[in-house]
Amino acid sequence: MLLLPGPPPVSVQLRRSAQSRRLSLRVSRLDGRVTLSMPPHVRMTEAMAFLRAQEDWLRQALATSAGPAPVGPGDTIPVEGQPVRLESGPGRLPRLEGDRLLLPGDPARAAIRAAAFLKARARDRLAEASDRHAEQAGRRYSRLTLRDTRSRWGSCTADGALMYNWRLVMAPPEVLDYVAAHEVAHLVEMNHSAAFWAVVKRLMPDYAAPRRWLKTEGHALHAYRFGD
Repeated sequence: MLLLPGPPPVSVQLRRSAQSRRLSLRVSRLDGRVTLSMPPHVRMTEAMAFLRAQEDWLRQALATSAGPAPVGPGDTIPVEGQPVRLESGPGRLPRLEGDRLLLPGDPARAAIRAAAFLKARARDRLAEASDRHAEQAGRRYSRLTLRDTRSRWGSCTADGALMYNWRLVMAPPEVLDYVAAHEVAHLVEMNHSAAFWAVVKRLMPDYAAPRRWLKTEGHALHAYRFGD
């Protein structure tokens, strides 16, 4: 990572890639993250010189790409594909009532409480789907973890550990089910060969539509900020 000095300093993530033929800057429209892509042979001094040359553009891009504020009472978020309105409510735990998610406590912490509700629901749904697909595939996974990654919706390691993005619980249920089937299929085929896709199809015959939804609509799930 590089740090561009100034008021304020800007953190820049470095991405070396053999496919990069020149230095290039990108500012994420979702969270304002700055990434500098660079060929493997480029030295750090060259990278910093490029950053300084592009500083005016970079700061202007950051100023215009400020993301939305964290969600709060009155906002609407998707829960399992359905719009749900966030509202302040009584009690100690968030509670889903029809098309309302009632969030107790300080409204300033509504986003954090909403995220906690979504993560708990995601774990339940993904554990159920993973168990079901693993039983059908005749395999067992070693553990299941949740993260908030932007580069992937799920992963499966060689030792059978499954990782999922908890934001999947905001997508329609069949989309979450597809990702679970996809990752469990890697317990059988640790690749994306024709044999792998045959396993996915056996676990979820109608996987094409949810897979397409994830490619065309999934990015929108990252636009919701929860203050965590």
